[in-house]
Amino acid sequence: MWMLGYLAAQSTEEEENLALPLVRITGTPQAGRSIPACADEDPESEVRIYTCGPTVYDAPHIGNLRAFVVADTLHRALRARGHTVRHTINLTDFGHLTSDADEGEDKMMLALEREGLPRTMEAMKQIADRYAEIFFADLDALLIPRDRYIFSRASDYVPAMTAIVRTLLERGYAYTTPDGVYFDVATFPEYGLLGNVRAADKEAGVRVAPNPHKHHPEDFALWKFSSDPTLGWEAPWGRGFPGWHTECVAMIFDTLGRSIHFHTGGEDHIAVHHNNEIAQAEAITGKPLSRCWIHNAFVQVEGKKISKSIGNVVKREHIEDRGYPPLALRYLFLQAHYRSPINFTWQSMEAAHHAYRRLREKAFSAFREQTTMPSLSEALATPEGRGVYDLIADDLKTPQALAFVWRQLESARDARQTRNLLVVADELLGLGLTSEKMKKVFPLSPLPREQWPEEVAQLVAQRESLRKGGKFTEADALREAIRCKGFELRDTSEGTILMSKDPA
Repeated sequence: MWMLGYLAAQSTEEEENLALPLVRITGTPQAGRSIPACADEDPESEVRIYTCGPTVYDAPHIGNLRAFVVADTLHRALRARGHTVRHTINLTDFGHLTSDADEGEDKMMLALEREGLPRTMEAMKQIADRYAEIFFADLDALLIPRDRYIFSRASDYVPAMTAIVRTLLERGYAYTTPDGVYFDVATFPEYGLLGNVRAADKEAGVRVAPNPHKHHPEDFALWKFSSDPTLGWEAPWGRGFPGWHTECVAMIFDTLGRSIHFHTGGEDHIAVHHNNEIAQAEAITGKPLSRCWIHNAFVQVEGKKISKSIGNVVKREHIEDRGYPPLALRYLFLQAHYRSPINFTWQSMEAAHHAYRRLREKAFSAFREQTTMPSLSEALATPEGRGVYDLIADDLKTPQALAFVWRQLESARDARQTRNLLVVADELLGLGLTSEKMKKVFPLSPLPREQWPEEVAQLVAQRESLRKGGKFTEADALREAIRCKGFELRDTSEGTILMSKDPA
């Protein structure tokens, strides 16, 4: 009997280990509304997420890419708990006014001008297709699995956008002017709840150029008329383009339903874009558009806002041109909590790459001799695996999760613990630690000197000479030059060794 009691107690303990807690997000507050549990308690329930995607008129920079790593981390945590996740990322693939204020030059039109293409819908699609492929390549490089997501292109949902505008007009939430159709914020008393932004507290001209046709400066465009009869779509109120905010509402409704669990995006979307989504959607449905709103903070470069005008735009291609694998950039993003700003420097990139490489070396050692890998459910049932999950499930605490992983790696008593830890860390953080590609080719053995390319061998010799002379700044510059040629240096007590570039 005592054995039966022991087995029952052991079974109960295992079940408790497998009963993972909810993924809880602090989220951006909505005045007067409590933030509920964002996902349902039942781990087998479906969770619906919408992430504001790019306007595909140019390649994304690292500030743009951070938002998708944050969204992917949330997605991974929910899947690990057992939820079925429906997650839409939109692509805006036609012209709309470039600013949240519905004023200014159009991004797509500027792209056509930049690339010497005519102002036609066909040329607009050509631009969009080209940069959509670059965006998808960025996601692939950052190990954001595209087969888990719905990618909705705005041009496929124009009828749904037209239906939203029609409904808002019929219900008295919108009005027509000589230049378009606008949402009347005065008809929606809860406008500006997200982030405690209130229309009554804003003055004309603070963020929005005055428009004499608007009833209120904060009224926003649902549809803008086109002055060119060859551009845009026909609608009962006139030919033109749907407003940016209307695009997202239509794609949420059509791909996910009229109420979702999570909505993610950059913090720059809080004040206007996301409040404008809420106004339209909730005016139609009468219920919250999203239970929780997740907004990531900005990425700066060398302490300054990313801007083409000052020439500090950094894209994935620039990361790779410097010899860094894109997953080292993902590691850099994970070192900061999503609500904390990141100041990107090439020194911080080097530090992240060094830490990431060490982590992959640990993973290679742990899995090198292992023919079978623990399943995710098995690994989550262990203290080390559960420790990683609990930190990610608690408002996506990725810096603490990384710190926990490193502490566990240093104190692990056997390889089994290390493997359990890394299986969960890899599933939740997406760093390629257990990928077949990594196991086959990483870490790379030092290249014998006779296999060094002559040009690289000369650079190594020059660097060694500079180091002996105490000229470490110049020596570091040569290390960078060697990395750009696809090789990594490692200084050891036996001299300098050379390895090929990371596979990722």
